[in-house]
Amino acid sequence: MDFEDQSSYPSGESGKEWPCLRQFCVFMENRVGYLHQLLQLLEKFDLRIIALSTVDSVDVAMSRIVLDNYERAREIFELSNYTFFEKDLIGVELPDDTQPYMRICLSLLQAEVNIDYTYPLLYRRHGRGAIALCVDDLDLGLKTLTEQGHRIITEQDLNDDDEYL
Repeated sequence: MDFEDQSSYPSGESGKEWPCLRQFCVFMENRVGYLHQLLQLLEKFDLRIIALSTVDSVDVAMSRIVLDNYERAREIFELSNYTFFEKDLIGVELPDDTQPYMRICLSLLQAEVNIDYTYPLLYRRHGRGAIALCVDDLDLGLKTLTEQGHRIITEQDLNDDDEYL
C-alpha cells in the first residue's frame, strides 16, 4: 500500500484496514466523576477501550481514547455533549527485542520523524504488546516502520485481538 496516496485508503466499514488507529481527544471539566461518566457512556454502547490517557489542569481535562470501533465511537461522541476531535495514530506491535521501544524509536529517528507522544495499547497478540505513537509525519512514520519490519496495528487487529485477551 502506498502510504503517500491517501485516496487508496479504504473508507466506511472497510476502513478497518486503514493503517492507522483513530484517537478521540475528549475535553471535559476536571471534576470528580466526569471521567467515570465518559467511561460509562462508552461501556453502555459496548465499546472496548484499547487505550486511555488523561491530561488535566486545574479546570479542564483532555482524555485521549482509542476504542475498538472508531465509527461507532464517533457517532456516540457526535450525539453526546462532549467536545472532541479526532487524530490518527500509528499502532505498532512491540518487536521481539530486549529493547523494543528503543528499536521503534531508532527506526523513526533515522527517518527524522518526531514522536509527539506515545502510550501503551491494551493489545496482546502472539505474546507481544503494542504502543500508540503520535508522530509529526504520519505517512513517513508508517512507511519507515513498515520498511524496517515493524508490524502496524489496524482497527481490525484490535477487533481480532478479543480472542487473545
